[in-house]
Amino acid sequence: MTKSQRILVIAVCCLPVLFGLWLLIAHAAPSTMPSRAFKKIGLVEITDVILSSEATVKQLRALREDDAIAGVLLRVDSPGGAVAPSQEIFSEVMKFRVAKKPLVASLGNVAASGGYYVACPAQKIFANPGTITASIGVIFRFPQYFKLMDKLGISMQVLKSGEVKDMGSPQRDMTVQEKKLFQDILTDIHNQFISDVSRARSLDADSLRLIADGRIMTGKQALRARLVDTLGSLDDASDYLKTYLGLAKNTALVERKRREPFLRTLLFGELADKFPFLKSTFFPAGSYFLCDKPF
Repeated sequence: MTKSQRILVIAVCCLPVLFGLWLLIAHAAPSTMPSRAFKKIGLVEITDVILSSEATVKQLRALREDDAIAGVLLRVDSPGGAVAPSQEIFSEVMKFRVAKKPLVASLGNVAASGGYYVACPAQKIFANPGTITASIGVIFRFPQYFKLMDKLGISMQVLKSGEVKDMGSPQRDMTVQEKKLFQDILTDIHNQFISDVSRARSLDADSLRLIADGRIMTGKQALRARLVDTLGSLDDASDYLKTYLGLAKNTALVERKRREPFLRTLLFGELADKFPFLKSTFFPAGSYFLCDKPF
């Protein structure tokens, strides 16, 4: 074997080793050797009534902390829901600003009240022209069945430590004092809603209050009111985020969604779709950022 042949053999043998070392260095120091080639976009979908925040918050947190995720696309198609879960999701979306990881929201058919609330901290909000959105308001709903109980001859004996301990009871009418106490609570939560939207959207709170009376808007009207940034579809929002991040058009969307239990899917999905009145019967008592409209 000649000298040149030996050199060629040694070079061929060394190539895999050199390539392996390059891979180790590239993966060991991602902060000093950033690469967009392997970056992906996270997808989080919020659909139907918001009664719990746990699964959505976990999704958002996982995507925010994942270095392989360059940005997140939040798709909202919800009439809103319970106040506390909506506020928890809002807070998690706000954290993307601190992390400097872009999150873009796309509003679907309905993204109203709590549905708008969770989306408003997004870096950019897309809405379809006919999207039903806004509905910045709070609602309390209490079932009352004391008249039916009277007809059936059923009564309830209540012992309580204070005069308003059982305020909101379904077994009697509210007193004037109780209605005022509930209204004070509603006013306080409503002010929280307005304050958060004002902060997230950089809008003057007093100006926002003029349209924060629970009214719904189309996406086109919301654009004029500066509640959304632009009109466009889910694909438009996805394309914008990819372009903003300098990613390819075919960049993969990653959705880390926990599978819902079968019984919940049956009750809140299939049966509720066939019998819409069932949805309201499953709502626990409390305050809601909910667009209470017949659609």
